[in-house]
Amino acid sequence: MRTEELLHHLRRQPFRRFRVVLTDGRALEVRHPELAIIGRSTVSIALAQPRDPESAHDRLATFPLAEILRIEPAEAPAAPFTSGA
Repeated sequence: MRTEELLHHLRRQPFRRFRVVLTDGRALEVRHPELAIIGRSTVSIALAQPRDPESAHDRLATFPLAEILRIEPAEAPAAPFTSGA
């Protein structure tokens, strides 16, 4: 994924939560634009405990931008992972 595509979702006004789906099947929710840090080739997302939207963000997931398969609205049910092979 290109940096610009991810920045578009982070800068949207009003901000809408979204989910980043990775090539390995993991799906990480971005709940606030300040909880994602985009580098030249990587992104870090602060994560809260599942099913606890008010908890402190106690984990940080960092992965290459190239591992992002797609971005989808957080309100939508997570789509099943399918490999292109």
